[in-house]
Amino acid sequence: MNATLTPAPRRPIRELPDELISQIAAGEVVERPASVVRELVDNALDAGATQVTLRLLAGGVRLISVEDDGQGILRDELPIAFKRHATSKIGNLHDLESVATMGFRGEALAAINSIADCAILSRASGLNDAYLLDGRTGELRPVARGQGTTVEVKELFYSTPARRKFLKTDATELAHCIESVRRHALARPDVGFAIWHEGKLVEQWRRCLDMPLADAAMDAALAALDQRLSDVLDPEFLAQSVRVDWHSKQTNGAGQPALRVWGRAGVPDAARSRGDQQFCYVNGRFVRDKVLTHAARSAYEDVLHGNRQPVYALYVAMDPTRVDVNVHPTKIEVRFRDSREVHQAVRHAVEDTLAAPRAAAAAGTAAGQPQAPSLFGTTSEANALPAPGTYVPNRPVAPMYSSQPAIKFEAEEGLIGHRVNDISLLWQRNATPEGGMAERFAQVKEEPAQRAGDTEQSAQPSHLPASKEAWPQNRDGNQEAWPLGRAIAQLQGVYILAENGQGLVIVDMHAAHERIVYERLKTQISLTAPDGSVHPLASQPLLIPATFAATPDEVATAEAHVATLNTLGLEISPFSPKTLAVRAVPTTLAQGDAVELARSVLAELAQHDASTVIQRAQNEILGTMACHGAVRANRKLTLEEMNALLRDMEATERSDQCNHGRPTWRQLTLKELDSLFLRGR
Repeated sequence: MNATLTPAPRRPIRELPDELISQIAAGEVVERPASVVRELVDNALDAGATQVTLRLLAGGVRLISVEDDGQGILRDELPIAFKRHATSKIGNLHDLESVATMGFRGEALAAINSIADCAILSRASGLNDAYLLDGRTGELRPVARGQGTTVEVKELFYSTPARRKFLKTDATELAHCIESVRRHALARPDVGFAIWHEGKLVEQWRRCLDMPLADAAMDAALAALDQRLSDVLDPEFLAQSVRVDWHSKQTNGAGQPALRVWGRAGVPDAARSRGDQQFCYVNGRFVRDKVLTHAARSAYEDVLHGNRQPVYALYVAMDPTRVDVNVHPTKIEVRFRDSREVHQAVRHAVEDTLAAPRAAAAAGTAAGQPQAPSLFGTTSEANALPAPGTYVPNRPVAPMYSSQPAIKFEAEEGLIGHRVNDISLLWQRNATPEGGMAERFAQVKEEPAQRAGDTEQSAQPSHLPASKEAWPQNRDGNQEAWPLGRAIAQLQGVYILAENGQGLVIVDMHAAHERIVYERLKTQISLTAPDGSVHPLASQPLLIPATFAATPDEVATAEAHVATLNTLGLEISPFSPKTLAVRAVPTTLAQGDAVELARSVLAELAQHDASTVIQRAQNEILGTMACHGAVRANRKLTLEEMNALLRDMEATERSDQCNHGRPTWRQLTLKELDSLFLRGR
C-alpha cells in the first residue's frame, strides 16, 4: 500500500509576541532552578554586594530569593528591569567587546519573569525609600528595606508545566543550587554567602577580605583565596595542593602583567576518580573551556596514574578585550583571541609549580605548602621536617630502642661503602665494637623510668645522629636536614629504607630511578643545536652490536624512522632481511638491555606514525626508554648507592611520581609508628 504525503498547509511569516520570545529565551537561559540562582547572584555581585543570601523552598522550585547589600536600583529604573535587553552593564559595541561584569546580556530577568512569578524589592544607596515591583502586574509600591536588592522568583515554570516535568527531586535541585553558589564563592573571597533551605541554614561562607578583591594587594588576595578554598572545598584540599602564581613578562597600559595565572593545583596524590573538583575562572567568571581544561591536564600528563583526575582551582586574569564572553547564553563558555598563548600560560604555570620535589618542601614546609606524603594520610604540621639549617638532633620524640648498635654511616677508609649484606652482622651473637646484646638489654633495664616516661630527659634517641658529623653541614657550618634522610637498608631488593627527622622513609627504587632517568632524557633532548634543530641524545656505540630477530613491522619501522631513532640516541640498522642490529644506545641507558630497549621504542614508533604525532609522543617514548634503563628490582645496592639515589631524588623535578604516575616514596612518621605499637596509650 503506497502512502501519499499530504503537504503541510502554508503558514505565514509573522512576528512573535514578546512573551513568547522571552519564553524561548528562557529555554536557553533557564534550565533548572540553579540557572536562576546563577543569574541572580551574578547581578548581586555586579551591584557591589559584600553579602549575598539565598533562600530556597522545594529545591528552588517554589521559591528562589536572592538578597544582597549592593548599590540597589533607583525607583525610575525598576520598571525597566523586567524588559528584554535592558541592562546597565553595556551601552555600545566597545562595552560589549570589553565586558568586565558577570552579566551583560540584559535578558535574564525578562526570561525568568516569563516563566515564573517574580518581584524585585530594592533600595538604592543614599536614599531612604525602598520600592517593590511586581513582575506580573507591574505594580510599584513603597516598602521597608535596607540598602540593597532582593529578587524573588516563585513557582518556577508555572507557565510552562511541561518544563517542570523534567526537574529532578528537591534534594537534587538543591545540590545544583548550592554548587552554583559555591562556584561564585570560590572566585569572590571578599563576599560572604549564606544558603537557606526550608528555613534552615545549609551552607555559609563568611567574608575573608574586608575590601574589594580587585583593590587588595596580591599577598592579601592570595591569603583570602586560600581561606575561601579551605572553607568551601575542604581543609584537605589546601593541605594537598600547591600555590600557583605565574604572570607573563608583557604588561598592559597600567603596568600590570598582560596575563596572570594563579590559584592552587592539587598534588598528584590528591587526584580523584572524577573531575568534580576542577575549577577554572577567567576574569572572575567560572567557565568550562576546552583550552583551559586541556592545558591543566597536560601539566599532569606524566605524574598521574591511569585515568585519575587532578584537582585544581585556577584563575586567569587578562585584558577583557582579549577574551569573548558573548559566546553562550549562559556565559559559561568563552573564546580567547590567542588560545595558544593562554594554553601555554596555564600549562607552564601548573607544570612549573608541580615540578618542585615535595621532599625538599617537607624539609622547610612553608605556609600553604603540601605536607609529606604519608602511609596513613597527610603528615601533621607538628611532625613536619624543620627547615634546612634549623634541624635539632635532640628534638623530644619517642625514642626507638633496639637490640643492635646504630649503623655507621661514615665510610671507613679504604671502603667504597657499606654493602647491604653487612647488615646481617648486626644480628650476630658476638659482641660488636659498641657492645653486645646483653649490655644493651642491661642498659635498658637500668632505665625503666626513662623508657616508660619517654620524657625530654630520656637518653638521646638512637634513630637520630649521635654526632654533628653524621648529618650534612652547609657552608656556614650549620646543620641541614636531608629531606629524604639517610639510607639504612634495602628491603627485598625493591625498597630503600631511610630515616629522616620525621621518621621512616620508604622509597621504590625502580620508580624513583625511572623518574630521574626520564627527567635527564627530557633535559638532553630539549636542547637545540646551533642551527635550531633538535639536539639528539648523547649516544654510546656498542663494541659488539646487539642483534635480534625482528618482525617485518619492526624492520620497516626501523628503516622509516632513522632520523627519529638518531634523535633518541639509538642506531638501529638491518643486519639481514629478518634481523636488526643495535649499534648505539643513549649514554644514559648504556647499562640497560639494548635489545629490549630497541623493541620497546620500535613498538612506540609503530603506533605513532606521523611526524607530528611523534613529536607529541616524544615524552611517552622517553618514558619507555627510562623504564628500561632504570635500576631493576632485586639488584643489591650499597648504602652509598642508595644515598646517592636519595640525593638525586631531592634534586630532580617531579621525583615524587614515576613517569607512569605511581608514587616513588612514602613517609611513615614516628607518631604513626607509635600508634602501630600502641605507644603512649
